[in-house]
Amino acid sequence: MKGAGPSTKKLRTMRELASLVMEYYAECHRAKAEGRPVGWMPPMNGGIEVFYAMGLMPVFPENYSPVCAAFGAAPPHFETSEAMGFSRDLCGYMRDILGYVHGDMHGPLEPMGGLPEPDLIMSFGGGCIPAMKIFQHLERRFPHAKVFRADMPQVALDDIKEHHVAYAVSEMHRFIEFLERNTGRKLDEERLHEAVNLSDEACRLFDRIMSFRRNIPAPFGASEIGLMFVMVTRQGTRTAVDFLSRVLDEVACRAEARQGVVEEERLRLFWDNIPPWYDLGLLRYFEKAGGVVVAETYSSAWSIRLDTGDPIRALAVKSLMSYPLVSCVSIDRRRDMVLRACRDYAIDGAVFHSNKSCVPITLGQADIMKALERELGIPSVTIDGDHMDIRNFSLAQFQTRADAFMETLLERKGR
Repeated sequence: MKGAGPSTKKLRTMRELASLVMEYYAECHRAKAEGRPVGWMPPMNGGIEVFYAMGLMPVFPENYSPVCAAFGAAPPHFETSEAMGFSRDLCGYMRDILGYVHGDMHGPLEPMGGLPEPDLIMSFGGGCIPAMKIFQHLERRFPHAKVFRADMPQVALDDIKEHHVAYAVSEMHRFIEFLERNTGRKLDEERLHEAVNLSDEACRLFDRIMSFRRNIPAPFGASEIGLMFVMVTRQGTRTAVDFLSRVLDEVACRAEARQGVVEEERLRLFWDNIPPWYDLGLLRYFEKAGGVVVAETYSSAWSIRLDTGDPIRALAVKSLMSYPLVSCVSIDRRRDMVLRACRDYAIDGAVFHSNKSCVPITLGQADIMKALERELGIPSVTIDGDHMDIRNFSLAQFQTRADAFMETLLERKGR
């Protein structure tokens, strides 16, 4: 059962997203068929731009899990991984992808025809423990694949020093040498520079698009967060830049015309934690009371501006910065991030997704909720759920809590 009907006014450019998703996965399969090396890697690391610059194909198993959830293909994967002994309490991304690779990887129920098997596996050594465990297991599942294990230090954003960067640069050089040795391809420095320029431009466009959500009314809401697909899979390509340019043009026009998501924007909401990939329509549920989710935690993790003058250093810094943005960050820093966003986006109320599938970025929510009320006078509500596993979500409970919360917010505003 879906959480809500369509938004009153959705972005026209988002209609392109389905074809962009299909084209990406079609290219993954074409690369395999043509003998172009395919590499499985975690998202948000400097290896993505290197892959595109070398004519290699990056594949992101973690990103495939939300696709599986959206298409309803995740439950069989969970059954497979749980039958192998993986607890239902573990990360949904991990349980999904491990169940997928131990099932019929190219069966008729797999979205986009599944994933091509990897020739290369890259584990960058950063991120949450489940993300690292995924790649440890993939090494055993695909013993023929050549494996690169990076040793990137996990350092808080404010604690990154020059010696960390220097070490990360050495790891990037080692990574490039690994690719050249195992693929027979040489890295073209001009192509790498172009990829880094395109990646930085995509981040600039993405940041600008998101900034328009500060407008009242907001020109688009969180249910269209799917536009970050190109920020995950296509960083370093013209595809991402061209798509985001079209999105920005439309968003800017809507903002200038004061065209919002609903006819009357009465409540501006913030969503904390990963969204429920099996039903992004839940983020539109608040619209029946004039509520629009205008900001969220998760989208902030997918844009890192790069120093294009030194591409390899830029990609090394990106690899250091990627995970501390959201999943490996102190509660104090998360609190400051949420409070700043709620000020910047004129938030009336915050929705905290208590996410059973991602404990690290769920811890501390109670403290953040208290800080919002104490420092900004912004009330919050907790929604129990899961970003991947629909079995851990109750639509009736969600609707009951959301309805009561919106009623309270409207009373506070005298609407």
